[in-house]
Amino acid sequence: MGENQAKELLRQIPGVDAVLQMDAVRDALSRHPRRIVLDAIREELEAARKRILQRAQPHFVLKLDELAHSVAQRADRLAAFTLLPVINATGIVIHTNLGRSLLPEEALARLHTICAGYNNLEYDLQKGERGSRYVHAESILRELTGSEAALVVNNNAGAVFLALNTLAAGREVVVSRGQLVEIGGSFRIPDVMSSSGAILKEVGTTNRTHLSDYVSAITERTAMLMKVHTSNYRIVGFTREVSLEELAALGRERGLPVVEDLGSGCFIDLAPFGLRGETTVRRTLRAGADLVTFSGDKLLGGPQAGIMVGRRELIEKCRKNPITRALRVDKMTLAVLETTLRLYRDERQALEKIPTLRMIALSPEQLNRSACELAAALQHADRKSVLRIEVRPGFSQVGGGSLPAQDLPTSVVAVRSSLISANRIEEFLRRNDPPIIGRIESDHFIMDVRTLIARQTEIIAAAFGRMVESLQK
Repeated sequence: MGENQAKELLRQIPGVDAVLQMDAVRDALSRHPRRIVLDAIREELEAARKRILQRAQPHFVLKLDELAHSVAQRADRLAAFTLLPVINATGIVIHTNLGRSLLPEEALARLHTICAGYNNLEYDLQKGERGSRYVHAESILRELTGSEAALVVNNNAGAVFLALNTLAAGREVVVSRGQLVEIGGSFRIPDVMSSSGAILKEVGTTNRTHLSDYVSAITERTAMLMKVHTSNYRIVGFTREVSLEELAALGRERGLPVVEDLGSGCFIDLAPFGLRGETTVRRTLRAGADLVTFSGDKLLGGPQAGIMVGRRELIEKCRKNPITRALRVDKMTLAVLETTLRLYRDERQALEKIPTLRMIALSPEQLNRSACELAAALQHADRKSVLRIEVRPGFSQVGGGSLPAQDLPTSVVAVRSSLISANRIEEFLRRNDPPIIGRIESDHFIMDVRTLIARQTEIIAAAFGRMVESLQK
């Protein structure tokens, strides 16, 4: 492209007012605020100028209808939400990247009730004066766990940080070397401890720690004995771990609080569903822990929250720490958490109504039936007969750092085609509205039905139908 040609093309670029009169752009104005459309116009015009000046396309031709269409598309992108609902066909129940636990219908209804009007978040209706937001979930937590007191903050990392800063700032906390975990987002126990002001005192080795290691580590500078649940990995083979009961006895003997970070807050024994190794919060307290921290949005199946339960004097110290205000939860979290917790008063009801537990508890027969229904829907949508669809046995995972190395038997639907790769299938479905997220194995696109919810089979089938149609064009 010569310099004169470039100058001529630059002169052909219309002004903003002219673009506003184009049909596609006027249509965009009917959907979006004027400011959004104006931003889209300016960005598209600037992009056109750059293409001309860079002379990247020797035969560049400015087509006004294409420009108007590009403006409309850009306006749609600028106006679109970034946080979107997706269909989770991965089989990972507590999928951190996909929002972790789904909320019970009762919790969603309660959320609307509380947030649609004013509420008594920090107002004591009995005394007619200012109250505390922390009372709203405390009584039900005490009832379900058998604890003396409870405190809810914004997440479990916050709960761990608050406990360390309140009870051990400037002093030593004894932890087994094999429990110095790192979880998602580079959250490391040693880093959190350092930030809190507590001093880490490692004992034992990666695979073996003895009670004598804790005993030898205790000095006048010791503030706490801490146990961290290795919820996102397992050490097997030649191992030794000090039980909570042993550690609690040592803590009582030396006058030191014993704190356990459970990570996932499990309220129901999951062993009947083939999942072992995840103790419940109540059992942890009965074993002698003085303070227990755990998440609200993992095995508990509620909102993101960090929950502390245990001895009243320790909880009260944490509650009075000024940092608590920076970690406090809002009315939405409390409304959803309290409603979810109330479902645990009836274990059968919890298994039916809390999505996380319901998905974990699905039987092999239920999963196979759902997979067959999905496969049949896909076969019906494949009007060109270009897909190979089969139901296979597979394995799901709990996810969210819970119960690693333990798989749940499931049924999956595997799809492949000679006309399109599994990677292309994955990309097409990921760009669907709503996005459909699965996984790829041996050039098959795999969908695990365990994590599908009501009416999603039809949505998936419709997306596959559109994909098949696009292959014929």
